[in-house]
Amino acid sequence: MTHNNDIVAVLMGGWTSEAAVSRVSASFCAQAARNAGWDATEIEVDRDIAVKLKELNPGRVFNALHGQIGEDGNIQGLLNIMNIPYTHSGLNASAIAMDKLLAKTLMAGAGIVVPPTLALIEDSHVYPEDSTGAHVIKPRNDGSSFGVVIVPDKETRPPARSIWPANSQLICEPYIPGRELTVAVLDGTALCVTEITSEREFYDFDAKYTIGGSTHILPAKIPEATNLKACLWAERIYRQLGCRGIIRADYRWDYKSDQLFMLEVNTQPGMTATSLVPEQARFVGMSGEELVNHLLEIAQCDD
Repeated sequence: MTHNNDIVAVLMGGWTSEAAVSRVSASFCAQAARNAGWDATEIEVDRDIAVKLKELNPGRVFNALHGQIGEDGNIQGLLNIMNIPYTHSGLNASAIAMDKLLAKTLMAGAGIVVPPTLALIEDSHVYPEDSTGAHVIKPRNDGSSFGVVIVPDKETRPPARSIWPANSQLICEPYIPGRELTVAVLDGTALCVTEITSEREFYDFDAKYTIGGSTHILPAKIPEATNLKACLWAERIYRQLGCRGIIRADYRWDYKSDQLFMLEVNTQPGMTATSLVPEQARFVGMSGEELVNHLLEIAQCDD
């Protein structure tokens, strides 16, 4: 069946660290859109994307980009200017969520517990100014766990500054022991809580996108109070940011002290065969096709 005569442009790729996984998400979403009756065409994003979109003249865009450009407000701003309705969140929500430091400020202001930010010293190596305990150093504006370094103790040599691009802004937080949880929110309503386990040191890129790289337990086997808090906080930050469509909020739960910490919000969560969002959608009875179809049906530009 065909919903309408609109051509759907599925945006993918780009030139950032998450281009490859974006293409996998795009393949999944484009096929799901076609199965749901849409005329979907995948488009590789490059510096001429505005020209490509003008030539194709799509009625709407499925944004399957991840990370910078696609998730930080850049592509949203272009689509607003071109007046092409698009899936997922708009410019402001995307830009704030992608900036981990700014997003943490908004979370804390909304009563959501986040890890404290540690002042960093950056010379030939990178290390926190006032802490010698286990800590995490990561880029301020990146996703899919790219560039995340865990320093387990003061005996471990600090990472060299050169492992990150020279123009990459870094942030540092204490390492939160415990368990990895995540909550997808669709149209303002949390779907469920998933616990992610992996034999790797942490839920890194390979654990996220390699078959068998991690195990997803849903619903998570956690206390009901923790489950409720994770869902309520995820719905709260969805509203605070002004998100649209689907997002995913990621947590660490220190179960020994029963403290929950929100780490970040993903406004362009992965949509691959191993991704958490399609899995949570299936858990509540929505197929991948139905999810993609819904996101396309509610596509819009910013007001």
